[in-house]
Amino acid sequence: MHAALYVSKTGLSAQDRQLTTISNNLANTSTIGYKRDRAIFEDLLYQNQRQPGAQQTQNTQLPSGLQLGAGARVVATQKEFTQGNLQVTEQSFDVAIDGHGFLQFLQPDGTIVYSRNGQLQLNGEGQVVNADGLLLEPAIIVPEGTNKVTIGTDGTVNGFTNGQPNPQQLGTITIVDFVNHSGLQPIGGNLFVETVASGNPVQGTPGENGMGVIKQGMLENSNVDIVEEMVNMITTQRAYEMNSKVVSTADQMLQFITQNL
Repeated sequence: MHAALYVSKTGLSAQDRQLTTISNNLANTSTIGYKRDRAIFEDLLYQNQRQPGAQQTQNTQLPSGLQLGAGARVVATQKEFTQGNLQVTEQSFDVAIDGHGFLQFLQPDGTIVYSRNGQLQLNGEGQVVNADGLLLEPAIIVPEGTNKVTIGTDGTVNGFTNGQPNPQQLGTITIVDFVNHSGLQPIGGNLFVETVASGNPVQGTPGENGMGVIKQGMLENSNVDIVEEMVNMITTQRAYEMNSKVVSTADQMLQFITQNL
């Protein structure tokens, strides 16, 4: 069978995965705190039929070799943690991290997950949670009767009640950062979990030691650039078409041989 058929098959498969990555980015253009993915390609093994630098004669060496590639594949998808645009919402429990850092949430099994999505809410017990009901870590409880909540750039949360001129400190929002953001594993729900590749979380105060600051009444939009994704989609489509043309060409060559020999 013609080797080009197998090579072009790997190209079709790789471009199909690239298109899946692009479609996921476009689907999440309105997802708060979403970070775009990019597919990373690599070439496959080579059939080394002529070694460069090998001895041709006793006094001569081959200046170049003959290596036939086996195609390409998508070896990884990498998250790009560039800052998304900040959107003003004027909601008390909407927070955005301007800079590096992640909010922490506690799962029912006791594990900690991390997110850039600051759409916070209150549950029936006055606890600050995310949209899926996961508790903010460390926990912050807003007492009944609180009519105003302020969140400082350093994460300090204060509550005001009727008849009390001075605010009551309810807690502090702490954020964490990682050495390798791309090593975090996305699990859906705008959440990440740490891995060996990401390193251990480093906890800090917002605005200190390179950490971002907390912005109340704002949210971080997705960092997906729609125009860039559309250009990538067109490029992917054309690459897919060219690999399909290789399959068609190889088929025509085999057809010619079978009909004329």
